[in-house]
Amino acid sequence: MKRSPKDNEDSARRISRRAALLGGAQLVFAGVLVLRMRSLQLGQSEEFRLLAEENRINIRLLPPARGVIYDRAGAVLATNVQNYRIVLVREDAGEPREALERLAQIIALTPEDIERAEREIMRHRPFVPVTIADQLNWEEVARVAANAPAMPGVTPEVGWTRFYPFGAEFAHSVGYVGPVSERDLEERENPDPLLMIPRFQIGKIGVEREYEDTLRGSAGHRRIEVNAVGREMRELDRQEGDPGSNVRLTLDRQLQAFALARLGEDSASAVVMEVQTGNVLALASAPSFDPNLFVRGISVADYAGLRDDDHRPMSNKTVQGAYPPGSTFKMVTALAAFEAGLATPDERVFCPGYLEAAGRRFHCWNRGGHGRVNLTSALSESCDVYFYDLSQRVGIDRINAMAERLGLGIRYDLPLSGISSGLNPSREWKRDRRGADWVIGDTINASIGQGFVLATPLQLAVMTCRLATNRAIMPRLIHAIDDIEQPIPDQPPLGLTPAVLAQVQRGMYEASNSNRGTAYGSRIVEASLRMAGKTGSSQVFSITAAERAAGVRRQDQLPWNRRDHALFVCYAPDVDPRYAVSVVVEHGGGGSSVAAPIARDIILAAQNGGLPPLEAYPTPQRNRIETMIRTISEQIGPPATPDNGRSRA
Repeated sequence: MKRSPKDNEDSARRISRRAALLGGAQLVFAGVLVLRMRSLQLGQSEEFRLLAEENRINIRLLPPARGVIYDRAGAVLATNVQNYRIVLVREDAGEPREALERLAQIIALTPEDIERAEREIMRHRPFVPVTIADQLNWEEVARVAANAPAMPGVTPEVGWTRFYPFGAEFAHSVGYVGPVSERDLEERENPDPLLMIPRFQIGKIGVEREYEDTLRGSAGHRRIEVNAVGREMRELDRQEGDPGSNVRLTLDRQLQAFALARLGEDSASAVVMEVQTGNVLALASAPSFDPNLFVRGISVADYAGLRDDDHRPMSNKTVQGAYPPGSTFKMVTALAAFEAGLATPDERVFCPGYLEAAGRRFHCWNRGGHGRVNLTSALSESCDVYFYDLSQRVGIDRINAMAERLGLGIRYDLPLSGISSGLNPSREWKRDRRGADWVIGDTINASIGQGFVLATPLQLAVMTCRLATNRAIMPRLIHAIDDIEQPIPDQPPLGLTPAVLAQVQRGMYEASNSNRGTAYGSRIVEASLRMAGKTGSSQVFSITAAERAAGVRRQDQLPWNRRDHALFVCYAPDVDPRYAVSVVVEHGGGGSSVAAPIARDIILAAQNGGLPPLEAYPTPQRNRIETMIRTISEQIGPPATPDNGRSRA
């Protein structure tokens, strides 16, 4: 049917209106798009530029140089040396086995090294560089570099590694570094991102561990361009980190070396302190070990040898070893009695060789007895019965209080690993730990440093400093950080009665200088260098009644691990003292025959600022001493340099 002109006109009008509406909607939509694009390009352009930048640029951390550790005179004890290593990138090298076998023709790689390296390579993505060998010397690196065109994907690199120039001398005090372990990360609440870097090394024991945050420094970074799969394309910029702080210790390298050499092959320890400042000058624990072995990656055989040695070379005996102090404890018992007014220094006690109490017989080391002795002779000759008698009057409470006053039973806050607090027993301690009441026999045993009493060589040195000064001397190991000297701890007066303390000091002097003194054989004849000291021998196993009736065997007739510990403490000079020394020789036997000669030599070395002066010894001993000093002098050499040994992946 044919439409009229009017209908056609109405239809055209409707179409035009719809077209206008549709066109307007399109214009609005286009306007919104334009505005949004403008917002994205201008208002939010920086945000999206950064997002795009992060997709193609990675930031990698750069480990800082670790702080250097020095002795008090500036000798380097721990430093950083160049470490040449070889890395391999699998995607560039091709078949790992073939690449490793080619490399083995240039540097020494055993079949075991190749197997281990291949496993390491296959654990990582193809473009990740894997260290095949490190601690290389320059000749090895040069050979690899010269053959680089024939070995794609194999690259020599240079970095830094820790080195200890004096090896075993400071292994227990300075410590060593090693790769970060899972345990290291678990011990930290918010680990430094540096610790996530593969093969990053941190302190494991000693000052290296306790001052880890100070020595580590802060990371630098480098910006690198990477492709879509994360492969490094080029370095854009680099900012080096801040190196760790340098740490200067109070230890004296020459004295430390002499003390360790003088201990020889014994399982023993020696501590040297300045009595006025508390500065620790030597912490010698023998036998020792080379910390550089751990930095390179110690072998299974080497580690087993250290672990299974009955002399425990990996233990720092100066602070970890807790021993019955034996007769070196007798000054504590004496001062407890005299300060309480329960005895006087001139009072005499008869020693028949034993004392009977609580239905038991407590023996003196001298089975024949010492006769009538006072404080001076009891300390000089180390009469046990005298102190048994004092202990029954004074009681364990006062002995415990005096021991604490003199520095025993305290865990000192030094940057060393595994510090022991020893044991200063009390009634409460026995009730809580042993579930039993304290008895008189416990007090008698404690009075001569046996029974439950335990002390570390460091604690015995602190006790000796306090006896020499009548002040609460505290040990100090950190001298300065980045040349900023650290404060000396407070040293308040102990408040001991001067006249009483003088009598105790006199007894220690007589022990070393009277011809009846237990340390007379180790006396110093030079008047300005003379020492005051006290011997000690502590039993490891109790002597049974049957053994005593059959006759106690000599120490050299017993198995090594059943012999007494030998101890000696001393300070010198006896007038205006400067140094204190404690020596403990595990299962050494007698303190007078074993520990005292060692302590004398060490305290003479401290006073002389080098090797002991020969004229300080009694004339009959000088030929033997001269030979000993010459042997030790030859052992104390210059600092070592990094060797050519290396470890592999």
